[in-house]
Amino acid sequence: MAALVLGYLLGSIPFGLLLTRFGGAGDLRSIGSGNIGATNVLRTGRKGLAALTLILDVAKGAFAVMVARRIGPDYALLGGLAAFLGHCYPVWLRFHGGKGVATLLGIALALSWPVGLVYAIVWLGVLALFRYSSVGGMAAAVSAPVAAALWGEFEMAILFLALGLIVLWKHRANIERLLSGDEPRVGQRPNSNSDQGESVGQNG
Repeated sequence: MAALVLGYLLGSIPFGLLLTRFGGAGDLRSIGSGNIGATNVLRTGRKGLAALTLILDVAKGAFAVMVARRIGPDYALLGGLAAFLGHCYPVWLRFHGGKGVATLLGIALALSWPVGLVYAIVWLGVLALFRYSSVGGMAAAVSAPVAAALWGEFEMAILFLALGLIVLWKHRANIERLLSGDEPRVGQRPNSNSDQGESVGQNG
């Protein structure tokens, strides 16, 4: 129980929202896509805040796993699961959180660094190739259970499969915009229609 509670509380810290608010960039939920992640922080023009948001979202996932492992080695997966759910569905924001890509990277690195490395390479490689943040994130999420299974970590693969499905679900509006050709590339501000669609249905 302690691993679940601590993991959820760590994961639920909305660093993007806090950093932009205290940094004078306003309420992140009213900017761009309404997402509280690093990609939307970048749309404020504050690259430093975006980088810090990314680092902290990764770090909280990794830290939750490490704390859970200190409670007991068998609790590491539960800690990662709780942190991911806390990030995506934080009670403080009425369960409208982020999409989990950066936090999932931290979880993967802490659980198995080779899986985390594959995740990071796929994420950055696909992002560099297509310049769609959503495509890079979804591709990385899909790669995690495959990498864990190939590494022989089958319980971990099941966890990553479940979390990867949540990542895809959280990106459903992005998938619709990709199919319609309306998905903004990194550094490009979404149009008003996509802003409205994501802020209502995918606020984070």
